[in-house]
Amino acid sequence: MVSPGYKRMQLGAPRRVPSGAKQAAEKLLRYVTVFEVAMFYKRSMRGDDKQQAAMFSYVTLEQRIPADHPARQIRQMADRALQRLDAEFDKLYAAIGRPSIAPERLLRATLLMVLYSIRSERQLMEQMQYNLLFRWFVGLEMDDAVWDVTVFTKNRERLIAGAISQQLLDAVLVEAQEHDLLSEEHFTVDGTLIQAWAAARSFTEKSAPPAPGAGSGHKGEVLLRDKVESRTDADARLYKKATADKAVPSYQGHALMENRNGLVVAAGASLAATVAEREMALELLDRVAGPQSKRPEKKITLGADTQYQEAGFIEALRKRKVAPHVSEYEKGNLGKNSLTDEERGDERRAISQRKRKLIERVFGWSKLDRPLRQVKLRGLQRVDWFYRLTMAAYNLVRMRKLIPVAPAAC
Repeated sequence: MVSPGYKRMQLGAPRRVPSGAKQAAEKLLRYVTVFEVAMFYKRSMRGDDKQQAAMFSYVTLEQRIPADHPARQIRQMADRALQRLDAEFDKLYAAIGRPSIAPERLLRATLLMVLYSIRSERQLMEQMQYNLLFRWFVGLEMDDAVWDVTVFTKNRERLIAGAISQQLLDAVLVEAQEHDLLSEEHFTVDGTLIQAWAAARSFTEKSAPPAPGAGSGHKGEVLLRDKVESRTDADARLYKKATADKAVPSYQGHALMENRNGLVVAAGASLAATVAEREMALELLDRVAGPQSKRPEKKITLGADTQYQEAGFIEALRKRKVAPHVSEYEKGNLGKNSLTDEERGDERRAISQRKRKLIERVFGWSKLDRPLRQVKLRGLQRVDWFYRLTMAAYNLVRMRKLIPVAPAAC
């Protein structure tokens, strides 16, 4: 005969568990439940801080740069300009020898210094180690080694000797001409002061100063800047544009701008001197407009500020058949005003004076927080090369806003 207790066990009746063991099991169950809930929230809301680096990346540099990033259009225009200089690059390099840094990469890296206000080549090389945008713009892949800074500057000297920055500026203007962005008749000229990479205390007296009448002042006056020179940059001169300013070691930058869209069509740097602005203005104008015999139907105008209101300069423009739309003195120095009544009454003169203010944007952009504020290259040739490259960079930035971007294909 089966006992009733055994039947209850067979039918699934609960077994009696000692009270101490039951409490321990319930406590363990509570701990397990809390742990599972915590693990659930950790997996669903908080990411894992994995310390193991990935061995491979399946996202290219091209994919990492946003499609609407401003550097994309600038890179495309710069590449097209560099393709136009392919034959010029071939002339700078020997047919045999160890391959050096590609000139296209050298120029794109130097453009980065201007566009992103990088203060030195050493900082540029440092940022190219970890800045993927910079690597993409220059043309380096993820695993490509960055150049040593001395190798970079040594290779750049070849481009400076070949005057490549001027040719780059011309190549950029070719695309501007293709999009009908340039005026061939109306121009503005102006100059700016470029602080040299030299200290005032580095200036000492020259062993052979210029003779009387051969100085850089008015009518050949020999000034202080003609009597002293810097030990660190022999081409830098102590100069100031205003009487109240302090004379600092400087160069002068000059730009010729077309009046339609404010693009720089010619540029150059010179030694700091009172007459340098007017002399360089004529040189830049001749380079762009050419002799009058080759443009009989064009009516060239040139706008400028009162610094260019000088009888010799105005007469030189008349000989070139260029209308002098130069500002006149309204008080003081009234004797310097050299325009005739006909030139003063030219209806186009008011337009030229209004457009003339656009050239200040060029100098403001290039000097506000960029390397041209105080150029770190020494010697007129290097400063002139870098100045023209900065003007090419300005044109690229300006053209990015003027040339419509084609819609991306779906």
